[in-house]
Amino acid sequence: MKISFIGGGNMAAALIGGLVARGFAAPSIQVVERLADARERLAATHGVTCAADADAIVPGSDVIVLAVKPQQLAGVARTLAPLVGRAVVISIAAGMRLADIRRWLGGDPTLALVRAMPNTPALIGMGITGLYAGPEVDPAARTLAERILAAAGKVTWVEREQLLDPVTAVSGSGPAYVFYFLEAMQAAGTALGLTADTARELALETFRGAAELAARSTEDFATLRERVTSPGGTTERALASMTGDGVAEAIGRALMAANTRAAELADQLGRTA
Repeated sequence: MKISFIGGGNMAAALIGGLVARGFAAPSIQVVERLADARERLAATHGVTCAADADAIVPGSDVIVLAVKPQQLAGVARTLAPLVGRAVVISIAAGMRLADIRRWLGGDPTLALVRAMPNTPALIGMGITGLYAGPEVDPAARTLAERILAAAGKVTWVEREQLLDPVTAVSGSGPAYVFYFLEAMQAAGTALGLTADTARELALETFRGAAELAARSTEDFATLRERVTSPGGTTERALASMTGDGVAEAIGRALMAANTRAAELADQLGRTA
């Protein structure tokens, strides 16, 4: 099987590394990347074939992964249109809708086109990717797309393309929310007298441990929260403060804002390209 990546940035590198680690033969993975230093790094690190010109790589591909910036996708897709053939095409360009990508790729209604929304923990093989494919994509192509994205972590399918906007709001942007909370915990810890290093370690390991505890549990988040909230204790006092400040509502509004912006960006880039 021949897999061609269009773009060799961090997310592409994460997927390539994961694929090689899972037994995909490096010579079967090829990358189109305009930056020479990125080509050299990918070739040296993973043993894949790299080129600056799509004509030299893309023809005959079984899978094409569009891994360029959303602002670049229209131009890149138009260049690829005569080269795609019968490949399964996977787009990991944030916010770009399938109808626009299909139009830029020549408009073939039978083209197996899958849209994916990964997140940055994919860089360490711990990502989560939302996937959507239309009814023209058969089970074999869906399975193939899932295998590719699973190289960087877990995958989950959504039933409607519009649901990739909330996927973006929750998990695509989600790592930034976690870092924001960690930053606030570290700052509060240092304000209370801890060293910055100690506060960082306490916050980080608490997040890591709590997330793993939740992952191993069959109980819902609310039940897990209640189990560590003793009546009249410190946790109850802290949570009461957060409730009084409307933290949960603020988080909800933040995700709504991210969801709205994801839709806006798709409209803007699809309309102007």
